[in-house]
Amino acid sequence: MKNRPPLPRILALLAAATGFVLLPLAVRAADDMAMPKSGTEITVTGEVLDMACYLDHGAHGEKHAECAQKCISSGLPVGLKAADGTTYLLLGEHAPANDMLAPYGGKTVTVKGKFVSRDGINLLENIELVK
Repeated sequence: MKNRPPLPRILALLAAATGFVLLPLAVRAADDMAMPKSGTEITVTGEVLDMACYLDHGAHGEKHAECAQKCISSGLPVGLKAADGTTYLLLGEHAPANDMLAPYGGKTVTVKGKFVSRDGINLLENIELVK
């Protein structure tokens, strides 16, 4: 009987093991709650990005605004980076939103649109500028 571990220690180890098993489920549930449901209309405020420069070499901000405006005007994909770091590809109604957003490259705007996410890519479509 003296070699048997005390019951409180066994219970503590069991509780810790259960926590490790359930942790990935809790993290996944928190991630699911953080993102809106696909197909819902949302409003997001963030910086207008030219996605080519942003993805290629992280270019953004006021220093990159002139380049972003040129790239967006030339037809490169346009996106929005929200304050929480979430990045969205932006589209009009079955058409590019470049003409609407080119003047705002590198600047902060608020857009409203239908949120869709697939395979880790976030999209706002049918967007409109909120003034």
